[in-house]
Amino acid sequence: MSKNLGPGPMHRSETTSSAAPVASSGGRHFGVTHYARPLAGLGLVVAVVVVVALAVGLFRGSFTDSVPVTVISDRAGLVMNPDAKVKMRGVEVGKVASIEQRADGTAALHLAMQPSQMHLIPDNVGVDIESTTVFGAKSVQFVAPPQPSGKTLRAGQVLRGDRVMVEINTVFQDLVAVLDRIDPAKLNQTLGAISSAFSGRGESMGQTLSDFNALLAELEPSLPNLARDMELTAPVAAAYADIAPDLIATMKNATTISDGIVEEQNNLDAFLVSAVGLADVGNEVVGGNREALTEVLRLVAPTTDLFNEYSKAINCTLEGMSYVLHQPPQMDPGVVVNVAFTMGIDRYRYPRNLPKVAAKGGPNCMGLPYIGFGNRSKYLVTDTNANPWQYGNQGILLNSDGLKQMLFGPLDGPPRNTAQIGQPG
Repeated sequence: MSKNLGPGPMHRSETTSSAAPVASSGGRHFGVTHYARPLAGLGLVVAVVVVVALAVGLFRGSFTDSVPVTVISDRAGLVMNPDAKVKMRGVEVGKVASIEQRADGTAALHLAMQPSQMHLIPDNVGVDIESTTVFGAKSVQFVAPPQPSGKTLRAGQVLRGDRVMVEINTVFQDLVAVLDRIDPAKLNQTLGAISSAFSGRGESMGQTLSDFNALLAELEPSLPNLARDMELTAPVAAAYADIAPDLIATMKNATTISDGIVEEQNNLDAFLVSAVGLADVGNEVVGGNREALTEVLRLVAPTTDLFNEYSKAINCTLEGMSYVLHQPPQMDPGVVVNVAFTMGIDRYRYPRNLPKVAAKGGPNCMGLPYIGFGNRSKYLVTDTNANPWQYGNQGILLNSDGLKQMLFGPLDGPPRNTAQIGQPG
């Protein structure tokens, strides 16, 4: 029995097998078949790698043109990473290309903006760095300004970050800084004192809160008035700001006055003591003569009423006298009078021109005592039967009636000449 030393059935030996090498068979090429399949597999792997790389590049925007824009912020946030989104009104307009820590402690965010969105963003746009949650990844949010400028965002422009969302680590950092300054023993004493103060006073505290709630309920209807008063606070504050220099000057003057009062306090005390004594004496004098003083005041009342009625005339009279007193003296003593011949007034007619006291209207200075150059005071027409222009004669009028009376004496009947028709006498 021979051993099976090679491939083949178990009952056949290598010596008796009819198997022959493939290369010994006529018409076959062993080299081409051996390398075709590995090369095909390698090409498939390369194609898959190229497709994956192309997909990743398309996803990351490696084949998309971008416009550089820089944002300077106080800090970038712990969860701000490259490739973070840049949005405006919820629409992605770019991404964060890189983050640079500057020497002054601020952060520079280099943005890669989409060229197609640049013409839609004003150059005075606001920038906020925020996230959807406290622990979420940061993103850059462009905030539309209230008054957009006419220019659009341009390549290389530097924007200022207005606000960075508060992170939980910032809160913890501030809290730790506060806790580091607190003495645990003193804190324990304070909490113990507060606990002792509130111990057994729950009912009174509850009643206090209930009363405070009732007070707020009563104040609630007045909230519109309070809001209106708050709106008026701004103009009032502006008014006080305008007069602030005057107020400060008044306070300085008040300080000077107070210093003077302090320096003269002894004299002031003496004056007050004297004033008290004078008040006591005056009380005795006035109290003893109150009836006589009352009668004097009653008798003076009509006189003061008359002076009050003619106050304007008295005022212009005194002003005229003051004007005359302040005039320079004349070279020669005497009174300078300007005399000229003027046309006479209408003749006296009886009984029409009998004196009459019926003037009304109160006192009137008619512009006196100061009358402008080239002007003359107006004539005040009153019901006194002494109006020289009551007939309206503006020119020369021949007194033919006087001539007739001189020649023939008084004649009864109406006037007999045309010029006097309609006139009495």
